Amino acid sequence: MSSSLVSLLVVGLAAMANAQRDLTVDLGVAGNFAILAAAGVSSVPDCSVTGDIGVSPAALSYITGFSTSFGSSTAVAQSPYVNGAIYAADMSNPTPAYLTAAVSNMETAYVQANGFVNPDEIELNDGDLSGLTLAPGLYKWSSNVILPTDLVFNGTAEDTWVLQVAGTVRMASDTKITLTSGANATNIVWAVADAVTFGDRSHFEGIVLAATGVTLQTEASMFGRILAQTEVALQKATVVAPFDPEPEVVTKRSVVRWL
Repeated sequence: MSSSLVSLLVVGLAAMANAQRDLTVDLGVAGNFAILAAAGVSSVPDCSVTGDIGVSPAALSYITGFSTSFGSSTAVAQSPYVNGAIYAADMSNPTPAYLTAAVSNMETAYVQANGFVNPDEIELNDGDLSGLTLAPGLYKWSSNVILPTDLVFNGTAEDTWVLQVAGTVRMASDTKITLTSGANATNIVWAVADAVTFGDRSHFEGIVLAATGVTLQTEASMFGRILAQTEVALQKATVVAPFDPEPEVVTKRSVVRWL
């Protein structure tokens, strides 16, 4: 069967099955971050992050390549490469408790995303998503997923997707994820048990809940959030969270939202 016919079948069957199904994943305060990681975040400059970065239980020394510095408060750091705030577990109060809550919420969200049952598609295309168009729904793979060519998510701004991957996710160089018909990146959640890799110059849209690490290779870009239970590595990459932070008030905003 041709990939175009597979795409049409995926859109049609999953759309009918999920017309009334809500697969929303609650990120809690982890949703305040563009990048949240337990063990560290590294950068090969020049990277660009729009949104907050947080690490916990790791210390600020495990955020590397960002030329971090403190302003008037030791509860938050800043970077010329980050349009937002940087938080680490060894900063002044209330940051440690804020990060503890965020990491706990991240782990809970991962469990929630993997806890959805009755998938609409199991082992779709044996994990090869080349050229497919995915309708809203729950997708499950017991091994690796690859994106050798472009992938499309088609649905409204209210529709939801959860992709449960027991292996790795690897996106090839120069590929992209495209959203059509109003689909919203914040409603697309990948729950991945193994490593996630975005190839050179690739573009990803969605939320990554990773049980291990995430790597964005040279000039890869992302619109969404990376919430990783180990490390995140950026290689001259760009990450934009689905909000427009205001650096002057970002710390106050984030802490107030948490409290």
